[in-house]
Amino acid sequence: MNPPLDSIPLYPPESFLPESDSFVVTPRGVVDLRGSRIGELRYPPTATVIFAGIPGAGKSTALRKLFGSEPDAETALSGPGGALVLDSIQARNSWRHRLAWLPYPLWRPVVHLVHFRRIWIALRDHTGPVVVHDCGTVAFTRQMLTRWAARRGRELHMVLLDVPAAIARDGQYARGRRVGRASFNWHVRRWRRLLDRVESGTGPRPQPESVVILDRTGIDHLHEIRFAP
Repeated sequence: MNPPLDSIPLYPPESFLPESDSFVVTPRGVVDLRGSRIGELRYPPTATVIFAGIPGAGKSTALRKLFGSEPDAETALSGPGGALVLDSIQARNSWRHRLAWLPYPLWRPVVHLVHFRRIWIALRDHTGPVVVHDCGTVAFTRQMLTRWAARRGRELHMVLLDVPAAIARDGQYARGRRVGRASFNWHVRRWRRLLDRVESGTGPRPQPESVVILDRTGIDHLHEIRFAP
């Protein structure tokens, strides 16, 4: 059984992490890497790793950088270390040929259902690590993914991309996939609440094996996610 997060201190980067692009972190508990230059995160070979952040934070960009995920892909990517990478844009791409004539908000639920079905199948059938794109702002979704991973005997880890709302909004405009203002503000409020709970040791629940918090500096310098015993 994992120890509760509130029993594990939240380590700020200056307390033990050198400023080195070659430094390796094997996360356990809550590790705050904001402002740090960490070269590699290392996880177990059957881990499930969720990349979370508000819309526009750079989740898909990080997956492309670290795993070679293609923005036009319609199916999951097989990445380094045997990782299966599932980005929600893959589900969207696979349905846009049939539904693009409709406004996206009308068929967004289809994308979500397809994405989560693919995650469930990957956790069931894939023998290696699984990397998942998710906003992380919906408690039900986090709980569902944690339980799915646990049923398959997988450790679940989270990487939280903490990006200011204004920068995330600019990222949405840059990629041409904008979220409505009300929806975006909802995500921002929920994200702040999630970070507050992580920082205070009271969440998320169920608890993941680790929570890594990264900002843009951390993502810019992170060059590898490795899965090894």
